[in-house]
Amino acid sequence: MVAATNCARVDDVPGWVCQARRERACRERALRVRNRCAVVSAIRARREPPPFRIVEVARIEPRNPHMVRITLTGPMLHGFDPGLPAASVRVLLPGDPTEVVLPTWAGNEFLFADGSRPTIRTLTPLRFKPGSLELDVEVVRHGNGILSAWADTARAGDRVAVSGTGRGYEIDPAVRSFLLAGDESALPAICMLLRALPPEAEVQVLIEVRHPDARLELPAHPGATIQWYQLEAGSTPGDSLVAAVTSAQLAPDARVWAAGEAAAVQRIRHHLFDERGLSRSHAVVRGYWKHGRGSVSETN
Repeated sequence: MVAATNCARVDDVPGWVCQARRERACRERALRVRNRCAVVSAIRARREPPPFRIVEVARIEPRNPHMVRITLTGPMLHGFDPGLPAASVRVLLPGDPTEVVLPTWAGNEFLFADGSRPTIRTLTPLRFKPGSLELDVEVVRHGNGILSAWADTARAGDRVAVSGTGRGYEIDPAVRSFLLAGDESALPAICMLLRALPPEAEVQVLIEVRHPDARLELPAHPGATIQWYQLEAGSTPGDSLVAAVTSAQLAPDARVWAAGEAAAVQRIRHHLFDERGLSRSHAVVRGYWKHGRGSVSETN
């Protein structure tokens, strides 16, 4: 009789032995699957962000017809670290502005106790005053999206929560040539960078706006050259910015910081790294929002 590798034709092996073998094999397979899942979960687990701090709206100040500055304040801002220039903070937008329920970190995201996801958007911490415990953020009013709706309806005393800060831009003080490029959503970060860049450096600033009245007075920098580009009617957001970056002259040791609409900055990334051959360590390129969906995270 031909030797069998399973229990189907082994007449001299009791049935209960075959069943035990099958059950053991199933248990071993299940254990291997659990182990693989545990390894994947460990790899994908993200570092826990700073905890949320409950704050309230102190003031709302229009910056232009398309942007507002919102000042947040509260005792929980004590010890807040504003981080590096062009850093980020998460803003938790509650359904009820009079009551904030804080989520907990679930390994890869914040979740409420019932498993639902909170409404969280990302902003640039423009200015923090530790004495008065005030944090300024600015929001571009896109006309749609949760963040824009909050900026349109926020009132003094409304409560939100902030978590941060996230990654910022580490400036190499020895570099003498920088290119800053962005659309209106990047204006707060560009303002911070202009204040922080070495005064000896030459700085090209390229900014795309949808309307002429979206321009802002930017911080003075002795080596900065600022160029504004208006998006033509019917054009895809980012078209003017991409064209400006592709035609810009870059010094061999130049550093690039660019942010804006996600698809546009992907085109900028392709141009810088694939066409120009710029070292990836010499550029930071970030998508702040997505055309047609309001935003990636409606970052400003």
